[in-house]
Amino acid sequence: MSASDARPVALVTGSSRGIGLAVAEALAREGFAIAINGPVEDAELTAAVARIAAYDVPVAAAAFDVSAIGGHDSALDAIEQKLGPLTTLVNNAGVGVLRRGDMLEVSEESWDRCFSVNTKAMFFLSQAFARRVIAPPRSSHFHSIVNVTSSNAVAVAEQRAEYCASKAAASMVSKTLAVRLGRENIAVYDVQPGLIATEMTAPVIEAYRERAALGLTLFPRVGEPAEVGTLIASLATGRLPYTTGLSIPADAGMLVPRF
Repeated sequence: MSASDARPVALVTGSSRGIGLAVAEALAREGFAIAINGPVEDAELTAAVARIAAYDVPVAAAAFDVSAIGGHDSALDAIEQKLGPLTTLVNNAGVGVLRRGDMLEVSEESWDRCFSVNTKAMFFLSQAFARRVIAPPRSSHFHSIVNVTSSNAVAVAEQRAEYCASKAAASMVSKTLAVRLGRENIAVYDVQPGLIATEMTAPVIEAYRERAALGLTLFPRVGEPAEVGTLIASLATGRLPYTTGLSIPADAGMLVPRF
């Protein structure tokens, strides 16, 4: 085994907190080297790097704005110089709407922001990642892209129309990537979290806890970031063999059709 095959290397975007950090922890437990990403080098990113380092795996801070498309290649170069060839990309970075409300009042700024981060950045970072993975030499590890979209890729949240549209588009990007990259033996997955207790959902999570308890979800509770992390680690390690192109709801059955 060559030095570059020593361990898989994952970039997890938006991983200084929330679901992204939980994913990074789950992958670290699997022995991955981890690139922790946030838009800037700040205390939150530094703390996340220290948290992952406690798992005794190689870790590097990768401070770059995923929506700055022109910086993707240089950011990936820097990661690979520190950790070795990338094997895994988890596109987790995302933003919500600037203001919840009537879709007839949605601003162009909020629309563009959602699509810039949630869809466009995911597409082009995946493109940059895939180009370098398929270029020889290539490690013997399992290679994958896991895109974190949302249950709102499927279900409408009327007060967040632009967010829903961006996540639906991101889900379709996942499918198109799976079709193109299947012949390159790169698996692509779309994970769609439902009600997960994170910093982003903090303003509304208590209301959703009540709705979950009343039957909105089949398990009568909201989810935790660590649960999404465990799911994504299973995908990134290839423990769902002979699969790609899957959209996987992590929503406790919330979207199961019922009468």
